[in-house]
Amino acid sequence: MTTTDLFTWGVGLLLGLMTLLFIFRIVLTWYPQVDLTKLPIALVVWPTEPLLVPVRKVVPPIGGVDIAPVIWVGIVTLLREILVGQQGLLRMLG
Repeated sequence: MTTTDLFTWGVGLLLGLMTLLFIFRIVLTWYPQVDLTKLPIALVVWPTEPLLVPVRKVVPPIGGVDIAPVIWVGIVTLLREILVGQQGLLRMLG
């Protein structure tokens, strides 16, 4: 396995993990009574909240529904496809 392949695999794994975390955040919006500071929920909140805050400033909750995680799922999925998809930029380098 070359360094480029290892890097591509790592980027794909990281972006896949971020997609999963944002999907968990979408599910957490259905349960507003959940304490986001307690483990294991905090393990989902800590890496995602810094990315969600600026999006919430631009796109506030609509009808009480926080759509910021949905926007990030779209962004991360698009990035993953562009970088490590079948015709991704990182795959073309390797």
